[in-house]
Amino acid sequence: MRERFGNAWAEMLGSARGLLQPFDPGRHSERTKALMAVGLVSVMWGTTWLVSARGVSGMPALQMSGIRHLIGGGIYIAYFMTRAFRWPKPAEWVRFTWMAVLMFVMSNGFSTWSVQYIPSGLGSVIGALSPIWIAVFSLFLYSGSRLNGTTLLGLLLGFGGVALIFSDYLEDIFRSQFALGILLGMVAAMTWAIGTLLTVRHAARMDPYYSIGWQMFISGVILTGIAELTGKNIPIREIPAVSWYAIAYLVVLGSMVTFAAFIYSLRRLPPAQASVYAYINPIVAVLIGAWLNGERLNASIGIGTLVTLAGVYLVNTGFKRKPSQAA
Repeated sequence: MRERFGNAWAEMLGSARGLLQPFDPGRHSERTKALMAVGLVSVMWGTTWLVSARGVSGMPALQMSGIRHLIGGGIYIAYFMTRAFRWPKPAEWVRFTWMAVLMFVMSNGFSTWSVQYIPSGLGSVIGALSPIWIAVFSLFLYSGSRLNGTTLLGLLLGFGGVALIFSDYLEDIFRSQFALGILLGMVAAMTWAIGTLLTVRHAARMDPYYSIGWQMFISGVILTGIAELTGKNIPIREIPAVSWYAIAYLVVLGSMVTFAAFIYSLRRLPPAQASVYAYINPIVAVLIGAWLNGERLNASIGIGTLVTLAGVYLVNTGFKRKPSQAA
């Protein structure tokens, strides 16, 4: 199971041709449930951007992210305590810690922080650039990686789409807080890409649920500690209801339910089908941000979003890398 999960993550970095794979009649019911799980992930992870923006309106972002991961990770660990629980081995502590820093402290923490300063829909589009950064960083981390015409076109479209969206925010880009939000979002997307590439090397040796639980909990401790040391926190009793609602939503639906649904779909569908959520999340986030939060939505933003996602699709289609060729 662990080896299959690791191979699946490696294949996710490849093409999206599996989207057209026909149904096997003998597994129709199981595949239907898996596709429903993908639909759930596609919608729910799209809504988390707006929920995060609402949550950080009432408290510091890093503190909120830390509390979220402490609770979510604690629930995972409590579950393992009811079963064949074991403490991580020394080598696992090391892996869990650097994965927690890259995937949750920097990527999730910074993306949550970014929506304090930029619209949630824009943050989701910047986050959608992660597959493009994966292609770029793979050139340095994996000797077998190369860029072909399709990948290069995808890179141009991806960054061109974001530039088109930014053209509608030219008057805001020169504001320090807006620029900080863009920078935080970019760093979050980059660290997610680096973390994904490094995780592929170790995924075959890790139980995904066990690993995620500890990563979340460790990141919660780190983020909460940073918030405390920097004074970017407020007393627990002063956290407003809207932030607690956001934390509850992000823990239950944004983490527990959707992670379980994603891993369920990943085990039963071709990786390209399971990863289709990456193309839907930003669209959901942009539409919901405009509908419920009054965020800007016009032709340039809509076209820019679609162009960006087309670029991500082409990068996934054209990017070729064999796990066995890792440097």
